[in-house]
Amino acid sequence: MTDSSPINAAADTTADQPYRVRHVRIDAGHEGQRLDNFLLHELKGAPKSLIYRIIRKGEVRVNKKRAKPLQKLCIGDDVRVPPVRLQQSDTPPPPSAQLSRTLRERILWDDDAFMVIDKPSGLAVHGGSGITLGLIESLRQIYPDYHHLELVHRLDRETSGCVMIAKKRSALRQLHAMLREHHIDKQYHCIVHGRWPDHRTRVNVPLRKQVLQSGERMVKPETEAGDGAKRSDTRFAVEQVLSGPGLTLVRASPRTGRTHQIRVHAQVAGHPILGDDKYATSEQLAEARTLGVKRLLLHASALNFRHPLTDEPVAIEAPLPEAFTRLLS
Repeated sequence: MTDSSPINAAADTTADQPYRVRHVRIDAGHEGQRLDNFLLHELKGAPKSLIYRIIRKGEVRVNKKRAKPLQKLCIGDDVRVPPVRLQQSDTPPPPSAQLSRTLRERILWDDDAFMVIDKPSGLAVHGGSGITLGLIESLRQIYPDYHHLELVHRLDRETSGCVMIAKKRSALRQLHAMLREHHIDKQYHCIVHGRWPDHRTRVNVPLRKQVLQSGERMVKPETEAGDGAKRSDTRFAVEQVLSGPGLTLVRASPRTGRTHQIRVHAQVAGHPILGDDKYATSEQLAEARTLGVKRLLLHASALNFRHPLTDEPVAIEAPLPEAFTRLLS
């Protein structure tokens, strides 16, 4: 294939992905990054199958040599990026003026290394599975001068609160390492059904992720870890008892980061989160509706850690949303 012939992909190219060969010089921001992940960033919207195919066919070269997908890149490496044609239908639509304004107003932290957004409930952190526009795709269009925006971690679509987005590769690597080593303290608040007992301060039931035939993700508690069930640990503390409606405001501190961890551990404790359409009973969902609750009442309320580049202490808080304060008042 010649340099003038674009590769046809299942996923029309955008202005920043012209139909021509590009040579990209690796700087400190991409040092140590795997070649396949680097290409996913450079060829936004390209499916992984295409990335691996162009590497396998030798269309991608590192320092004029064939390379493997898992090859780690070094400062000064010259990466040949071939022309790729992506169907325009897969290009995410621009965020609405209202969404752009909302996200700008919800910035809790913004410096050269990373930003933290108070994500509204109902907004997915990224597109996929029928969702064309998520948080990260919106931010990349709202802030086109930020060239390396990447999610550091995720929240469920229904969950609101703190989401970290790295603005440079070095910060992303550091923050990922801090998450793995449990050096980032994440605090959540939730309102649960019933009176959470003061003595129930920990749930450490292993969890197994399942995908149903419909494609819906569910998580099942298990008696022991292993064979797909992963060790999971959440600490809980009662903050306020709502004796009238029979609810409790609880602070949750996950020590591990499993899918739906807090939601399932609350269910295991016998106190599902209000508005949880996956793990609450139909009677509990009906109760939530009578209270005017239209969302999952789980909120990522705080992050505490050392700055990944300066080592200064960082404390970030996202105030409780109106759905919480209305019940609490």
